[in-house]
Amino acid sequence: MYAIVDNGNKQYKAEIGATLKLEKLNANVGDKVELSVVMVSDENGIRVADEVANLKAVCEVVEQGKDKKIIVFKYKAKKNERKKQGHRQPYTKVKFLELAAK
Repeated sequence: MYAIVDNGNKQYKAEIGATLKLEKLNANVGDKVELSVVMVSDENGIRVADEVANLKAVCEVVEQGKDKKIIVFKYKAKKNERKKQGHRQPYTKVKFLELAAK
């Protein structure tokens, strides 16, 4: 069984017990967060839209952190324009616990 959950205009495939790396959430480690469910696939088939409107995904925050640094380098030939920047995207790692009714 798995579910497609929605967070920050992005959708993630989640199975019970799996960990997910989401966009940064305002929650402390150990807190429980609820995500909206878009689709559920189980032994009964696939359920979407109104069939999963009353479900929520309950997750526990495992870690807050930053990804590896990426380098952003802008360059214009023959103009002596160069700009180098680094970026580390913050994330929240959560563990998918259960599907529950709202």
